Amino acid sequence: MKKVQKALLVLLRAGLWESRIEDLSCFPMSAGEWKNLYLLSRQQTVTGIVFQGIQHLPEHFLPVEELLVRWMAETDAIERKNMQMNKALELLVQWFTESGVQPVLQKGQGIASLYENPLLRECGDIDFYFDSRQMLKSFSLIRQCGLREKVQADQSVTYAWKGVEVEHHTCLLDLHNPFLQRYAKELEQQYGYNHMRLEGGLDVRIPSPVLNLLLQSLHILKHALGWGIGLRQLCDMARSCYKLHDEVESEEMKKITLQLGMDRWQQLLHAFLVEHLGLPVAYLPYQEIASDSSPLLDIIWRGGNFGLYVPGHQRKSQSLLAGKWQTACAFQRNIRFAFRYAPKEGFWVFSSLLKGQLK
Repeated sequence: MKKVQKALLVLLRAGLWESRIEDLSCFPMSAGEWKNLYLLSRQQTVTGIVFQGIQHLPEHFLPVEELLVRWMAETDAIERKNMQMNKALELLVQWFTESGVQPVLQKGQGIASLYENPLLRECGDIDFYFDSRQMLKSFSLIRQCGLREKVQADQSVTYAWKGVEVEHHTCLLDLHNPFLQRYAKELEQQYGYNHMRLEGGLDVRIPSPVLNLLLQSLHILKHALGWGIGLRQLCDMARSCYKLHDEVESEEMKKITLQLGMDRWQQLLHAFLVEHLGLPVAYLPYQEIASDSSPLLDIIWRGGNFGLYVPGHQRKSQSLLAGKWQTACAFQRNIRFAFRYAPKEGFWVFSSLLKGQLK
């Protein structure tokens, strides 16, 4: 699979930056290798971006027509799902706004807008953040409409809206160290929010560039410490660094990272973005890079999107005890990683997982 993994990253970089193929040494590939590459791109939820990269291949290196058509159909489905997501988001923001509630859009379609072709990024659900007062008002609106809500382990609330899963969060940043919660709130107040214009003309609040980069970095770390993380979230981070670079002050970002105790993690993340996703060093939040990014790459290949392809991973365990045991085993695999790159946050993430306070 080494050849297939290398080819996937080559095509991913071409699709992510709309650039030429910089390394053709892993081509041509056999029909079996192309099939594995297609399956791997789906596991990593980067099918559409990799398909875009295929457009830059010389014709004699393309996969067989049958697979190419299948890949094209999958990419078309991704684009249609994104259009459905955009429409649902617009209606939902309109509903909340007219009801006097101002949500903050986290990740998702806000990050998709930073891509060259937003519709090729695979979407998941709609994530909103509300402060405590606004959260109570949002709950009231949900119940008035008869929507069936479900409270998650981390106290977030999910429900279905127009065929799309929506999640309400009580915290903006995925930061679990209780001794840093006050600092996280200070950052939120200091940097605040920007606005993004939706297709229908409505504005929705999104985290400011500094908060946006912090949010994504912490989100990736949380999942890397647990079951795992996939390439889509790393692509999101790369595009965000690239597009938001001029709006982030390097020394300030480094200062915040040190205050959070995340400097080693951030250097590892920087190394991955540069080495494997082709982000120019000049576009990093600040230019400090680990010498080796393979520990993060190993986690990504091991489990795919949110670790769903780790052997034995079950979304719904038979019992609470079994779920905690599975989670403990997942974290145990990454314990050296955790205490090397983010020891304090790693400890508190693990504590939250075992207490059932984290999904």
